[in-house]
Amino acid sequence: MRLRTDRLTLRRLSPADLPAVTALCGDPQVMRHLEDGRPMPPAQVADEVLPALLREYERLPAGLGCWALTTDEEPFLGWAALRPAHSVGLETGPAGGLEVGYRLLPAAWGRGYASEAAVALVGAAFDELGAERVVGTTMAVNSASRRVLERAGLRHVRTFFEDWPDPIPGSEHGDVVYELTRAEWAARDVA
Repeated sequence: MRLRTDRLTLRRLSPADLPAVTALCGDPQVMRHLEDGRPMPPAQVADEVLPALLREYERLPAGLGCWALTTDEEPFLGWAALRPAHSVGLETGPAGGLEVGYRLLPAAWGRGYASEAAVALVGAAFDELGAERVVGTTMAVNSASRRVLERAGLRHVRTFFEDWPDPIPGSEHGDVVYELTRAEWAARDVA
């Protein structure tokens, strides 16, 4: 699957993306609401993160995985992902649906790229992949990420509190789950 939007091309990651993925995962601003809130060391990205993302293309059904976001002028803005739901706080397995996620370099923030990619992936989930449900999760304090999920058509369904082993600032406010069902997706054109 190769998606295009008005401004973006979503393409598979490749080993050549290692420097860009290292910069993304190593950026403190990018990582402050993710994982343990700390930038990832380059060796971890090279040895674990990128290889795991590349293996997803073999393991997951066609159309799922992590996609590099590019424009004609910019070879790597970050990534957007569509995968079987697996994050903490989400129902997993077939009933869990597909999970949308994104991670952008700070230079790409505030330009609508995350929303544009999320809208494209949500559309592909329902129109091309036959998903029954698309979900997303973020920290409750991550208002920018929450806006992206809302712009993609997902609605807040619950807030949950996890006992994280190494809590990061803001985790005391919980995490939020957003979702959009196939019926809601179909009804958007009728309204």
